[in-house]
Amino acid sequence: MNQPIEQKIKDYIAENILFTNEGYPYSEETSFLENGIVDSMNVMEIVAYVEETFGIRVEDREIVPANFDSVKNLANYLRTKGVTSQ
Repeated sequence: MNQPIEQKIKDYIAENILFTNEGYPYSEETSFLENGIVDSMNVMEIVAYVEETFGIRVEDREIVPANFDSVKNLANYLRTKGVTSQ
């Protein structure tokens, strides 16, 4: 199924980090860290998910809030790596 990148990210976080089937309850701009949505271990889970799902390599220097602190930031980061909707 062809889903926007943002929806795939929201679905993953809702199911695997928030452990809910109710969907992602925040806006796409909501900071993961400031709002306690993810912790440092969850960031590494998200990195692994991104690499596996979107077939890219995330460099250590790229694991920064500008890339990984909201659905919007993460989707924008993936687009800079050449990822489109899947």
